[in-house]
Amino acid sequence: MAFPLLIEFVRGTRVYQQRDLAGKLPIVQNGPPSTFIVFADGTRVPLPTDQIVFADNRGGRARVGFGGMRLGGMERGHLVFDRVRDLWPDERLSPERARRMTLKPQMVASVAVDGHAVWPLQ
Repeated sequence: MAFPLLIEFVRGTRVYQQRDLAGKLPIVQNGPPSTFIVFADGTRVPLPTDQIVFADNRGGRARVGFGGMRLGGMERGHLVFDRVRDLWPDERLSPERARRMTLKPQMVASVAVDGHAVWPLQ
């Protein structure tokens, strides 16, 4: 299945979603604090919940598909993902929501756009 943006995280990660909070809190920065990637050491990294169209923990790693985001490239040693369109109506979103998500490359195993691998470059 192809998604506009699919991030496969490193082995040992999982998606954690607090479904009882989703939709009840405004989207602020990468929040609301209802969807995280949890790493083997317990580190939790928030994701832009309002952009998630797919989340999966099969294969011993987290995979997350995003709707209105694109890979912007690398900046200061981080993978940068830009919000290009909102998937939810304005009244459900905070004007303070982040326009970018950044991830350390060592957190990510691969990135695909429309079903085609775009990172890491082979």
